[in-house]
Amino acid sequence: MLLRLLALILLGGLGCSQAQADLNGAKLYARNCAACHGEKGTGGIGVPLALPSFQASISDDYLRKTIHLGRPGRVMPTFSSLKEDEIDAIVGYVRSWNSGPAVTYSDKPVQGNPTHGKQLFQKYCVACHGVNGEGAKGTGVTFSRPRDLPIMAPALHNPGFLAAAPDAMIKATLMKGREGTPMVSFLKQGLKEKDIDDIVSYVRSFEKQPLAGSAQVLQAEKPVIVRDSPYDLKTTVENVKTAVTTHNFFYGRVQTLEYGLTKPETENPKQVIVYFCNISLLNQALAIDPRVGMFLPCRITILEKPDGKVQVMSVNPKVLSRLFNNSELNELCEQMKQNYTAIMEESTL
Repeated sequence: MLLRLLALILLGGLGCSQAQADLNGAKLYARNCAACHGEKGTGGIGVPLALPSFQASISDDYLRKTIHLGRPGRVMPTFSSLKEDEIDAIVGYVRSWNSGPAVTYSDKPVQGNPTHGKQLFQKYCVACHGVNGEGAKGTGVTFSRPRDLPIMAPALHNPGFLAAAPDAMIKATLMKGREGTPMVSFLKQGLKEKDIDDIVSYVRSFEKQPLAGSAQVLQAEKPVIVRDSPYDLKTTVENVKTAVTTHNFFYGRVQTLEYGLTKPETENPKQVIVYFCNISLLNQALAIDPRVGMFLPCRITILEKPDGKVQVMSVNPKVLSRLFNNSELNELCEQMKQNYTAIMEESTL
């Protein structure tokens, strides 16, 4: 049952396409995009796609490539499992928010001086886009209130962005800015068109400079960590509670696996969950990506099988690497995998 539930979570989180998927753009958008970009494209964790200045500055081809390639190491995942006609349907729906004509861009490279462009980038761009073009940190979403700005500065030093955005689009964005975002026209800041060409040339040079520390999907050996316990159910539960506290977590509660899913008198007392938490790690994880909250607080499941043998199990935190596509979160996934494993091993010695 747990494995089946995890499989459903993984498929849903990665936006997997079913063979009989409805090609209606609105439905595909709701299924794959709305959680981050908003039901009406007003934004959230993701870019506000309905923002008029955004719609006026990006091409259909940019949208298609972005959906297909994602942004490796960032919150935006790849949707490579979607078929071309499904991606086209989503693009068509997103474009329904555009009141003007769709823009197209030439693939011709912009000629500039990347050395001078780097100097200008350091002066005008790093405050938002990062010293190496790695983009703004985190997701741009706060815990208790909406973020102050409708968009978080994207990662320019990113293979997904560089493959999707032609030089002409980057140049147009620098020249015109994007109303409703911190991105203002560089012409209005006093730069000349030649300066902008130099910045574009520098940004394009990122393709030859792989960004150190970019995210890689962590390989989870199995989606669920399982240990056999030599003790009975009650003793194993107490062992887990003790091991939790020795690893700087505080014990929360024990409840049956079926709590809230069935009548109390029908709950299986031989299937229980131990909940625990570390506030520092909790805040750190939520600051990186609020969607992590779907998997918190931490928990370990303890089952007594029909033959009387007891097993201790938990979801492998490294699976989150596939779901959330975030390099910072990878470090916590590794750390939590080690914590879970140590707690489970200590409680079954």
